[in-house]
Amino acid sequence: MSQEGQPAAAKPSKGDRPDKAEKPGRTAAPADGEPAVEGQEQDESTQEPGERQPAWAARRDLIDHTPETLITRDQFGVVGGHVSGDVVFQLGSPGFSGSLRTASGHIPQNHLEELAAVYRSCPSFDEALALLRDERVVVLRGSRATGRRSAALMLLDRLGARPIRLLEPDTAPAALPDALDGAPGYLLHELTTSRSKPLLEPHVLGVREQLARRGGLCVITVETSSVLLDVPCVTWEPPPVEDILAAHVTHLAGTEAWQQLRRTQPVEEFIACTHQPDETRRFAEQLAAHHRGELDEDRLIDFARSALADRVTRWLTAPEKPDGDELRDKAFLISLAVFDRAPYATAAELGDRLFVRLQETANPHEAPRIPVFGSSIPSRLELAHALGSTRDEVTEWGPVSQYSVEFEDADTARVLLREVWTVHPSTRPALVPWLQQLASDGRPLVRTRAAAATALLAKADLSSAMAHLIEPWASGRSYNGWLTAANALSLAGLLEVEGVHRILHTWCTGEHPSRRWTAIRVYGLLGPRHPEQALDALLEAVRLENDEEEEVNQLAEATQLLLLAARGPVLRELVPLLHDDHTVHDHVLRAFGLACRETVEGTERPLVLEWHAAAHADPNSDEDELLVALWRAALGDRAHTDSALDRLQQWLRVAEHDRQVEEPLALLLSDLSAPATNQHRIGYLLRTAREADGSPLGVTERLRTAVSAFS
Repeated sequence: MSQEGQPAAAKPSKGDRPDKAEKPGRTAAPADGEPAVEGQEQDESTQEPGERQPAWAARRDLIDHTPETLITRDQFGVVGGHVSGDVVFQLGSPGFSGSLRTASGHIPQNHLEELAAVYRSCPSFDEALALLRDERVVVLRGSRATGRRSAALMLLDRLGARPIRLLEPDTAPAALPDALDGAPGYLLHELTTSRSKPLLEPHVLGVREQLARRGGLCVITVETSSVLLDVPCVTWEPPPVEDILAAHVTHLAGTEAWQQLRRTQPVEEFIACTHQPDETRRFAEQLAAHHRGELDEDRLIDFARSALADRVTRWLTAPEKPDGDELRDKAFLISLAVFDRAPYATAAELGDRLFVRLQETANPHEAPRIPVFGSSIPSRLELAHALGSTRDEVTEWGPVSQYSVEFEDADTARVLLREVWTVHPSTRPALVPWLQQLASDGRPLVRTRAAAATALLAKADLSSAMAHLIEPWASGRSYNGWLTAANALSLAGLLEVEGVHRILHTWCTGEHPSRRWTAIRVYGLLGPRHPEQALDALLEAVRLENDEEEEVNQLAEATQLLLLAARGPVLRELVPLLHDDHTVHDHVLRAFGLACRETVEGTERPLVLEWHAAAHADPNSDEDELLVALWRAALGDRAHTDSALDRLQQWLRVAEHDRQVEEPLALLLSDLSAPATNQHRIGYLLRTAREADGSPLGVTERLRTAVSAFS
């Protein structure tokens, strides 16, 4: 299956163009004085009609590359299922909110007592405790919001290092020994490091010597991405969420209450998703209130599900740091929302492109700096609460093994994109051209994900998504732009975005040629969900009597998609139209001829031939008669007779090498043998059919006998 080709398109004819429009299939430079549409890079190769990707193949690209968290294959009229990833718990120990973090001073003893009452250890805690006891200083390394701060406090508390003094996080590593003033315990949370200011082994040795001289213990917490050179550290792996939740609920309501609540639906749902320690603490409070009868179950479930939205808000509103790492992290999160369940390299590469655009918005006078080797995959996945695994990616060369990433919570991408688009509109000057650039990318995966993201943005704010993205794509001169607009509207329709069908009908019957192409393609893709509505709009466009060959072909391809994806209802609508005016008659036969080219996926067996055989075996089906009616009309129409006979001859060649095709073909040829004119045609075909190299076909003699027997 080819995935790099371009979709067929309508040739602009009449419409609101300033001059004669460029023929679809070629990328035109803007006319003099006419600005290019933003984001429509003029990099599409010039292609002739025969080189374009068929609509059915483009449909497969859309299905293959759309994230399964957005749609399922059966929404396009094919059999498929919903795939959900494994759930991995990456939650930290219970702790307190940021209100406890101060620039200096001591942690109040009552806070330590409250924390100790609910704290549960884990293997990495035990490892750090042993190292702190022996070495007096330990570096705890892990991602944000995983409970490192609470763990550090409990490490010091367990060894009796009280009171605990907080040190400034901006303290220079070289100045750490001088910051120790004889207190029993020290916590330096989120030590700030950089490539020009790393934490070195001599710094840690100096702290250890000072602690040994004056007495005391020190815990330093750093992020996974922090710059450490030859510094031994403990990688923080927090306890599972169930342990944290059990500790809090037991403390608040008792062991018996926890045992009663553990198997309830709200608790099962909460534990099945990933949550940060503070989210777990707050849910435990709500769970205890529910146990006391102060909160009903529905509100409890709503609270659990709102935790994801709160996390996304914290991600996007985290204060920026001078080194720009926070903004780069946010760009990666947005990119991952677009490329969820896609190769990590793609999400990272395009996330850095978005970072450049965001940096230009935030600091237009400062050139963005991207460290070439500065990112750690584990740290990024921890930040995003994402999982990595090796899986096959669909390409035109077949499945290719890739390291892919996905959010642990399937709703994260949807919630994050909605939040970025509606709550942070200052990102749009960067986000819009970035998505437009994705739409012109040479990779089908990237183009399809741009469309899928735009559909989610349209779900959140249709007017803005139309104005900034879909209309510029549909009105431009780029094939990829047209296809991305069509895919975005198709997915928006599947998401039941109100207003999509009104847009499609207006565009399909309007005067703008590229918008009309877009709407025609969407009707072909969305047709299985609303076949009658789609077919009515397509036929209305057919009756406009546009004589442009390109658009006539596009209308036929759209109807072909409808027929292939929802054959029963569409066949019953199409066959009576054979007796309509010539324009509609020709359109129906064109669409049917295109459908006859398709094969069962992975084989050379004709799909329409298998339909006929299956319907013939079902006494309650009339589809075999409808298919025969279309074949007879094609054989009896001078404009289509030759192509119909050529298709039958191709099927004879397939039957020569596949006995499973032979019997269904004999059945069809028998049904086509009446009237007498067709009988002569079929007989002549069986006498004269040859292989492509001119050699005779052995199957024809058997088929002549079989056709006579069926007749």
